Amino acid sequence: MGLGDCSKLASAVIVLLLATGALGQSTPSSTNQPANLPAQSAAQQQQPSIQPDLDQGPPANQSGGQEGTFVFKKQVEEVVLHATVVDQRGELATHLDRSAFSVFEDGLPQTITSFRRQDVPVAIGVVVDNSGSMRDKRDEVSRAVLNMVRASNPQDEVFVVNFNRNPYLDQDFTADVGLLERALHQVSMQGSTALYDAIVASARHLENNPRLDKKVLLVITDGQDNMSRETLLEAKQALQQKNAPTLYAIGLLSNEMQYAGRNALEKLADVTGGAAFFPTSLDQVSDITRSLAHDIRSQYIITYQPHVQNQSANYHPIRVEAHAPGYAQLTVRTRSGIYTGESVR
Repeated sequence: MGLGDCSKLASAVIVLLLATGALGQSTPSSTNQPANLPAQSAAQQQQPSIQPDLDQGPPANQSGGQEGTFVFKKQVEEVVLHATVVDQRGELATHLDRSAFSVFEDGLPQTITSFRRQDVPVAIGVVVDNSGSMRDKRDEVSRAVLNMVRASNPQDEVFVVNFNRNPYLDQDFTADVGLLERALHQVSMQGSTALYDAIVASARHLENNPRLDKKVLLVITDGQDNMSRETLLEAKQALQQKNAPTLYAIGLLSNEMQYAGRNALEKLADVTGGAAFFPTSLDQVSDITRSLAHDIRSQYIITYQPHVQNQSANYHPIRVEAHAPGYAQLTVRTRSGIYTGESVR
């Protein structure tokens, strides 16, 4: 067997492991590559590809379903919200107490069952556009992402997905900055942008980290989607499932991409309680990622158990309000709703 055949066989084994979920169970310091297998370049297209249907399992049975498929029981489950609060000047309001918050589902007030204000470890997926147009931006983007990691909770677990026509898992969950830096320097010449596929696949990969309940996606792209099998609507619905991540987006968009690309990123961020940023120069990206690290570490964790629920609806809009002495206005960013039927797969 020649070296080329060995390489193809190794890649096939890695993809098979990803498809069975084996690579989603790695320890925080491990990568998705065996220790004696060097990282392969994105240009060679031999990284393990995260397929949009990666976690699709067998049809659910009557006793509660199979692993990898969301089936929501009839009993009402607690809903956990991660909320960012800003004042009228746009500055974080980080010292509010439980009494400041009101939660509404389907327009009806809900009882808060738990409330926390603490910096907890986060599972973070970094999803970076790896198309050819990003080549001259990657060094600055990599520095900005690593600045965010260094400013984050040291117990955070991060993975890196680079995407063009397919999303590739170049580094599985780790806290090792060196491994993340190596993965961020994988650059491809592919021109296609399968943004929605990468977001949906990465959100599902976050489900494979049971150690950390709080989950975040950071998406960085300079173009609009032109290749995905998933649609914008399907990506939004995937981000509104129970325990879905908060999405932050950085759009490095050219003038011709501004409207469509900006609109899509804003919609995806808004439904999760995240935010989308559109810097006018690369120099601004590091400032944005540092502020995101502070934003993530300053969130409130609010839990409620819906006591009245419209059983005929699969989607339930959520609204959180905050009022406190000394503040003329407080704005709460959190997920805008949740699906309580089977997830879109």
